[in-house]
Amino acid sequence: MPRFTPSFRWLLAAALSLALVGCAAAGPEPAAESQPTRVVATDQGDVTIPADAQRIVVLNFALAGYLYALDVPVLATVSEDADTKEGTYSPLWAEDAKADGTTFLPWSADGFGIEAILALEPDLIIGGGQGFPLALAVKAYDQLSTIAPTVLVGNGLRSWQDQFSFLAEQVFDRPDRYAELVAGYEARAAEVRTKITPPPGPVGYLSYTGRQTVFGIVEDFGLPQELAKVGLEPAPFFADNDFETYGGAGDMFEISPELIDQAVTMPTVFVMGFNAETVDLEALKKDPIYARLTAFKGGHAYHLPYWALRADYHETMALLDEIETQFG
Repeated sequence: MPRFTPSFRWLLAAALSLALVGCAAAGPEPAAESQPTRVVATDQGDVTIPADAQRIVVLNFALAGYLYALDVPVLATVSEDADTKEGTYSPLWAEDAKADGTTFLPWSADGFGIEAILALEPDLIIGGGQGFPLALAVKAYDQLSTIAPTVLVGNGLRSWQDQFSFLAEQVFDRPDRYAELVAGYEARAAEVRTKITPPPGPVGYLSYTGRQTVFGIVEDFGLPQELAKVGLEPAPFFADNDFETYGGAGDMFEISPELIDQAVTMPTVFVMGFNAETVDLEALKKDPIYARLTAFKGGHAYHLPYWALRADYHETMALLDEIETQFG
């Protein structure tokens, strides 16, 4: 059996060590680092999302504008109203949508087009907000979550500021952009308040579907509270009547025709369409039911654009211009 000197043993050990290092270097490549993520707290629990999502689907037309304002790409959204064959961009963010190549997804009163969403291979789905889209998104949440991480804007986020803040600060990490835009809004609202003479309060709000079903607007958030900031005091429309909110959304309640003259007693009323210009104020003035209402008799019934009902940031800024034009 050969005998090895201490120096030879040291050289042999060194050679073996180099051989092992060489084998390790020739082994499988280490796995690529995973993409950075962010955890967002929602009503459905914590959701882990890509920190820099690029293929985003938005399942509520009313939420899409927030993403454009934040310079976040929108791959696809749904049309403003269900069962619409072709969607139309809002003129307030049409240029951004064209630049993104945003397409429209099918949806109906029965739900969203799950197969169409799947075909787009999104890396993030945004849904929820006020109204029927939230109810549909909650119903389809498990299906949506199997396609991509899904974040729903909850019903508790009742103002456009609440929704915008959630998306800007928690979902897309754009707090500086949000702060800049809100500061501009606050300055503009303060300016409008000094430039207008408000109609007599308190004020009520009515929305009309294409079939002329009438809905009152709940006064403690949304549009009534937005215009309260420029001096239009909201009437306790919902609080003083025995109505139930429609679809659990919390911002509208149906008023049957026989109850209109009992419920709509405030000195000023704004009327607007629902998802389209579906109401004619001049025609209402000729209707015997409306002609005897206090606001109509006193000449204080006014029209608002249909998009004022659930206005996002862009629409709220445009609404301030509208109010200044009417009462400035």
